[in-house]
Amino acid sequence: MLTGAIKAVVFDWAGTMVDFGCMAPVDALIEAYAGEGVVIVPSEARADMGRAKRDHVRALMTMPRIAAEWTREKGAPPTEADGDRLFAALEPLMRVQAARCADLIPGAVELATQLRAQGVKIGSCTGYTRPMMTEVAPRAAAQGYAPDVIVCAGETPSGRPSPLMLWQALVTVDAWPAWECVKVDDAEVGIGEGRAAGCWTIGVAASGNGVGLSLQEFEALPLAGRRALAADAGRALSAAGADYVVDTVADLQPALEAIAQRIRAGKRPPAA
Repeated sequence: MLTGAIKAVVFDWAGTMVDFGCMAPVDALIEAYAGEGVVIVPSEARADMGRAKRDHVRALMTMPRIAAEWTREKGAPPTEADGDRLFAALEPLMRVQAARCADLIPGAVELATQLRAQGVKIGSCTGYTRPMMTEVAPRAAAQGYAPDVIVCAGETPSGRPSPLMLWQALVTVDAWPAWECVKVDDAEVGIGEGRAAGCWTIGVAASGNGVGLSLQEFEALPLAGRRALAADAGRALSAAGADYVVDTVADLQPALEAIAQRIRAGKRPPAA
């Protein structure tokens, strides 16, 4: 049982609790850049996944290939004003794609029910802005998942990998100390956020950005192929500092039990 050991679990959204494969941001970013006459590919869109979307746009613009293509298309290198304009175009595209990809990842509802039954508070934070989340949160709630708090990009002075969104979530649910709380994320930058906050961290590999396949695409692969892709994504999450790595949130309970045992033994997560 987690009761009395783990105070709160704070989840990411896309690729962790909804949107298997983290598809919505990729499709929206590709469409937004296409609107400027600049082609980006999925691997580029995924490189900085998990960051606040304005930071994500900035990171893409600094990639040498994209910056060069932008310069050829526009006649000048991309500027902050260009980034602001592209981000403004991205927000409505993200709302459309987020609504399309708002299905909960299998096991999410059952996990949330188990946590609440054990007195564990459920928080969430995301690289999505509040307007983007207006399409996701009600759809998730209708499927049975409604965390105690949602902290969105832009609501703290700094986004991931800073710990501020995660700390804000913990403050809101009154969960402390941080070393008795857990951050669950599919992106390396989200694991970095959890480590910086002083929380235990669990990476989800198969459902997340590292594999980058929809549930249908992933399940269509042979078992060996699924395992190989999840293992590759898991290694990246471990390298980012994840204390545990699982395939999806459906597999989370044993890792949480292991963390609870370590907390009861007086252990703390490794310092970032």
